[in-house]
Amino acid sequence: MQIIPAVDIMNGKCVRLKQGRMNEETIFSSNPAEMARKWADYGIALLHVVDLDGAFQKTPKNTQSIQEIINSIDIPVQVGGGIRNLSTIQKYLEMGVRRVVLGTEAMRNPDQVAEFCAKFPDQIVIGIDAKKGMVAIEGWTETTSVTAIDLAKQFENSGVAAINFTDIHRDGMQTGPNIEATKALAEAISIPVVASGGVSTIKDIENLVRIADYGVVGVICGRSLYEGTLDLSEAMKISNI
Repeated sequence: MQIIPAVDIMNGKCVRLKQGRMNEETIFSSNPAEMARKWADYGIALLHVVDLDGAFQKTPKNTQSIQEIINSIDIPVQVGGGIRNLSTIQKYLEMGVRRVVLGTEAMRNPDQVAEFCAKFPDQIVIGIDAKKGMVAIEGWTETTSVTAIDLAKQFENSGVAAINFTDIHRDGMQTGPNIEATKALAEAISIPVVASGGVSTIKDIENLVRIADYGVVGVICGRSLYEGTLDLSEAMKISNI
């Protein structure tokens, strides 16, 4: 199971939010590329980058910072936030992004996103964010009546690389990931699932490793790494057992 550090960018700075709220940001670095290099030096296999401004404004806003990250490290980078169309996907892939994450668009236009997955096999990740099991979109400001599992099932056999599953109530709160919901999603589909939201300590990694056999292939870690409650080296060691 991969441990995937997150670099969330707002106004060109590396920040973390609580439950996606713009007014609850903590700035951890004014240089996202420097932070990316820090995590890359641990030997990680993938870096997760989010353009938070893009997510809220519905179009990429921090492409310069993202390009600097790509130029600074030699590991694959996946990017999400404000990606809504084919031209944006192509732009990111041409920049050197390995995978792009589509969230709101997967809910709004699942057929079109399935076409993107077929056109770029293993390069599209579906980001599913949920509140009490229901899909939330538009930077988590709108909750739909569609369950996370029902949305994920629409992308079976489409060429999608993975499902990033976030329990919004856990995100940035360091209260532990939603193991039950993550396991239920992984059991319901054949697509690899990456857990996100709530990781705080090594115990959370241990709990996720226990459900790896159900198809949980990774976990995105943010605030816990930045605040030091989770040691990346220890997490990587446990996840590879």
